Amino acid sequence: MKNIVTALLLIFTVTTFAQSPWTKEKGDLFVNLSYSTISDYNEIFGDPDYTTERNITDRTYQVYGEYGFTDKTSLVFSVPLKSIKTADSPNFIGGIASTDSGSKTSFGNIQLGLKHQFYNKGWVLAGQLLTEINTSSYDNATGIRTGYDAFTFTPQFLAGKSFGKTFLQTHIGADIRTNDYSSNFKIGGEFGGKISKNIWLIGYVDVVKSFENGNVVLPANNLDTGLYVNDQEYGAYGLKGILQLCDLGITAGFGNAFFGNNVAKKSAFSIGIFNTF
Repeated sequence: MKNIVTALLLIFTVTTFAQSPWTKEKGDLFVNLSYSTISDYNEIFGDPDYTTERNITDRTYQVYGEYGFTDKTSLVFSVPLKSIKTADSPNFIGGIASTDSGSKTSFGNIQLGLKHQFYNKGWVLAGQLLTEINTSSYDNATGIRTGYDAFTFTPQFLAGKSFGKTFLQTHIGADIRTNDYSSNFKIGGEFGGKISKNIWLIGYVDVVKSFENGNVVLPANNLDTGLYVNDQEYGAYGLKGILQLCDLGITAGFGNAFFGNNVAKKSAFSIGIFNTF
């Protein structure tokens, strides 16, 4: 089977923490600073798969945080800064490329929300409602888009359980988008455990399937790059590690895929550092 791997940057950078049903204690602030990258790709999942005019490098610098309003309710926020570059040379000989080479550094979709834990007896159950704000930007000459041109509302149900040195957590929900973008169903889970005194190893699976209920009209150059276009779907799996040093910790990992649509066909890598104040 052909090795198919994809950069699911928005999922990959925050999934270690954002899908957890456990909330912060009242007054505690958790902050994770991360860097994710997908370098020099031009293949996009589709039906059939397609190739972009220019190779694309997509980097994300992100601040993710949770603040405990109470022991059972936390504020959740995420601020991504996107840095995307398209190569000087097009991926074909002769002819005229419709997109220009170039780069753009701008905010992606800033995210705010609340997480509430409503059960904690063995299993931990929680609900979460996140809102992605339309803070992204688009450059038509290069076709670079740094986020969805829409607001997104994400209700989710979260469940988890600790088994001593191991844990399991799952999530199910939907992304409901405005501006005639399709909404989507999402489901996933993580299983991990301590492999030494300070090191956690975590495997995860995330699936997003479009409802195909939107008919947004996007510029041709944006469709060529495949950046935040409509009906994006993926099935992702990966491995993450956490080095825990008291309240301070370091994360690293990678993500692959077993299917996709309108998403890049290459590995995602991420590193980060977090602390609780």
